[in-house]
Amino acid sequence: MSDDKNDTEYQRILQNLEAAGRTPEEPAPAEAEPQAASMQVRLPLFTPWVARILLTINVVVFVVPWLLDAVGVRIMGTVSVYDFLLIWGAKDNAAIFAGGQYYRFLTAMFLHGGLAHLFFNSFALYSLGFETERLFGAQRFLAIYMIAGLGGGVASYALNPGPSVGASGAIFGLVGALIAFYIVARRVLGGIARQQLGSLIFITLINLALGFTTPYIDNNAHIGGLLTGALLGWLLAPRFALDTRSYPFALVRLELRAGWTLTLTVLVVLFALIAIITPPL
Repeated sequence: MSDDKNDTEYQRILQNLEAAGRTPEEPAPAEAEPQAASMQVRLPLFTPWVARILLTINVVVFVVPWLLDAVGVRIMGTVSVYDFLLIWGAKDNAAIFAGGQYYRFLTAMFLHGGLAHLFFNSFALYSLGFETERLFGAQRFLAIYMIAGLGGGVASYALNPGPSVGASGAIFGLVGALIAFYIVARRVLGGIARQQLGSLIFITLINLALGFTTPYIDNNAHIGGLLTGALLGWLLAPRFALDTRSYPFALVRLELRAGWTLTLTVLVVLFALIAIITPPL
């Protein structure tokens, strides 16, 4: 099929998507010339279930120790259960660098400093995680979440001497991945992609500004997660194409051929950075 014909079909998709957002009373925009009959084409989406599991883990890891603390359970007679988890699970540069406790890059992603911290991250995971998994699928979503969380942890390890906990790096990674997706899919989604990009960039700037002006927020982890997620999002984002071999036409999901290979390369690079970085203590 020629490029001109492909462009025509994509314009038909865009017209239907934009028409779906108008109320019945709102007239369609005037056309200079009569247009051929158009059809509605649905994006092929996935059902999110990994995001639900991650959300549940975050809540359980906070609530169960809190309940144990409430009934008086103590570790070694004096240390509360949640304090014990923070002591042994937070990102701590000295413990990682001198003690070899590299597992902290993982455990810190599922710990939170308080109820408000848990609430905001859980709400963000619900809002962004479900959308990301619908678009990318379970495997790609999980890879983006975990590797972006590691990228945020590495940035914090390299630049922030203090301890830190939270899923914020991974969640900023989801924002970065969604930005990458809507850039990749802008030809198909048109105005919808531009609207989503505007919203995501605005949210990102607001949250980064809060991080720079509010004490105890690890903006290094946020930026590291955002950049890692944007890179992974571009590598793993589906490339939608119009399949005209059947009628009605359908959008099909294609992928970057080297996407998974380059994703593994990003993971290897992060491991290498952990090995060579001398963190501030």
